[in-house]
Amino acid sequence: MAKKLITVTVNGILHERAVDPRMLLIHFLRDELNLTGAHIGCDTSHCGACTVDIDGQSVKSCTHLAVQCDGSDVLTIEGLTDKGVLHAVQEAFYQKHGLQCGFCTPGMLMRAYRLLQENPDPSEDEIRHGMAGNLCRCTGYQNIVKAVQYAARKLQEPVAT
Repeated sequence: MAKKLITVTVNGILHERAVDPRMLLIHFLRDELNLTGAHIGCDTSHCGACTVDIDGQSVKSCTHLAVQCDGSDVLTIEGLTDKGVLHAVQEAFYQKHGLQCGFCTPGMLMRAYRLLQENPDPSEDEIRHGMAGNLCRCTGYQNIVKAVQYAARKLQEPVAT
């Protein structure tokens, strides 16, 4: 099968690559761009460990083709940090112990990021519903919810000038 040339912006950097039309986005990110933050968990989009942000939407990259991203803007966990400063959701998961083994964490962080873009002040029920597509086998989710609440408050703080 002939490769297809795609142009995609990942974490603010433009990439042009020839890819197999059947290549999954998770493999493009990990194997072609060496961005290994998103994890391969279930290969069926059930666990959410591979969640990334594409054009302002949470997407599970284990079932999304790289060619579908041609012309798109992709944000991965590696792109959340800004010049060495943790994003509020990263700080929140650290401060509120929203992780244990860490395998699901990149996907959780990316989903929390998008959830807070869509709803800057979610209730606990809205957080639980919004994060329902991302599974964690280690926690009871309580600290994940607390972390998202912390991040929501942090993102609403006035920016110091």
